[in-house]
Order: sequence, then C-alpha cells, then structure tokens
Amino acid sequence: MRSRVIRVGLVGVVAAMLGASSLMAHDGDDNDRGRERDKFFVSADLIGFQEVPALSTVAKGHFRAWIDTKANTITYRLSYDALEGTVTQSHVHFGQKSVNGGISFFLCSNLGNGPVGTQACPPPPAEITGVIMPEQVIGPGPTGTPPAGGQGIEAGAFAEIAAAIREGVAYANVHSSKWPGGEIRGQLH
Repeated sequence: MRSRVIRVGLVGVVAAMLGASSLMAHDGDDNDRGRERDKFFVSADLIGFQEVPALSTVAKGHFRAWIDTKANTITYRLSYDALEGTVTQSHVHFGQKSVNGGISFFLCSNLGNGPVGTQACPPPPAEITGVIMPEQVIGPGPTGTPPAGGQGIEAGAFAEIAAAIREGVAYANVHSSKWPGGEIRGQLH
C-alpha cells in the first residue's frame, strides 16, 4: 500500500512539473511568433571547391559576421592564406550554393573598383575586419542580367541582404590574379 501511495505521489509530481514546464515554455511563444532575432551570426570556410565552376587550389579562408538588423550593421572578420595568385578583391555576393550571384558589398579591393572607403586587400596570410552599413550595400540591382544585376537588391537595401544572409542565400569569396572570378568561396550559414 505504501509503495502505491509513493508511486501515485511521484506520478502526480512529475505530471505537475511537466504541466508547469509546458506552461512556461508556452508563456513567451505568442509574443515571439513571427518575430526574428535582431542579431545573428554567420560564418563560412572558403575553399576553391565552392567556386563556380569548382577549382583546385591550396588557398583557404574563413569569414565570420555578426549581423545586427536594428543597428543596420554587419561586423565581419575575413582571413585568407596561400592564394595562388595576388589577392585582387573580396566581396559578399547574393546567390545560393553552386550559383554565381552579383556583388552585394565589398570586403576589400586592390582594383580601385569598390565604394569610397573600401579597404585594400593585404597579401596573405591576412586577416581584415570591418563594418558594413546600408551605404556600403551596392546591390545586385533591379535591372540587367545576373550576376551583374537583375537580382532585386538595390543600393542601400540593408534589410534585403541581411534577410538573404539569414536564409543562406549569400556567399563570401576572395578573387586573385590567377583566378579573377574567385579563388576561394564559402556559403554563409
């Protein structure tokens, strides 16, 4: 009899705890449904096999970024090493895996083709950091043929590129003199 009372008591306690925890879990759900986080982190390992078309290179890199959609900032860190050509430029592009897309914003350039204030790309091994704000978002714009344009992200459209990055539809790459279309690439996730 005593063991039955203990068993019934334990079952009651467990049921009460499960009920309370489900109520606590539900407590914030209604307020949070449909609302996305204001800050999120993405990263990518950059390698030649991710380029389109894929290429064989000993080069490697890593990209990390903290996106704050309230402050409209992307704080990034890019590192790269062992490129087979001289580093020419680096960008984040709007495009899904295995597809080339247009440039959304520059990370660095040695070609003088970036927006005013674009930093130079140092020789490898290198690490650069920076902050992207809406005025650095250049597209890829509303007209033309992809990847040069026609992808619907207009200059300054920070929220659109942030949404694309959140959804995994953006990649970082580093271009070199040997591989002008990009030597290493990684899909942001």
